[in-house]
Amino acid sequence: MTVTKLVLMLVCLMSVTLQPKDQPKEAKVTPLFSKDLADFPGKEGLMITVDYPPGSADPIHRHNAHGFIYVLEGSIVMEVKGGKSVTLAPGQTFYEGPNDIHTVSRNASNTEPAKFVVFFLKEKDAPVLILVK
Repeated sequence: MTVTKLVLMLVCLMSVTLQPKDQPKEAKVTPLFSKDLADFPGKEGLMITVDYPPGSADPIHRHNAHGFIYVLEGSIVMEVKGGKSVTLAPGQTFYEGPNDIHTVSRNASNTEPAKFVVFFLKEKDAPVLILVK
């Protein structure tokens, strides 16, 4: 084996071992539909899906919107500041208001994915998610 091949092999091995195995993957957010609401000037309805890989979790955040959540697949854990943590299965729902701080939002499983749909009623062109420190 040449020195070049050996160095390349060692670099590849090092790059694989430097990546944390337990690091959860990020959620995938897919916009489905948005609609300006003529009866509510300056407001829009926005519908998205969120796919949580196994072990995925969101940081603490808020939406400054009314959020209506419906679980499609898997199980998720939700909690807003001052509320109780709830584990939701397919067909179950969750609500968070515009003043709520979303302290827990994660996949309940480390081995199975989860998916849910969210309908937001929010200010037109406002960000969907705002991180809270």
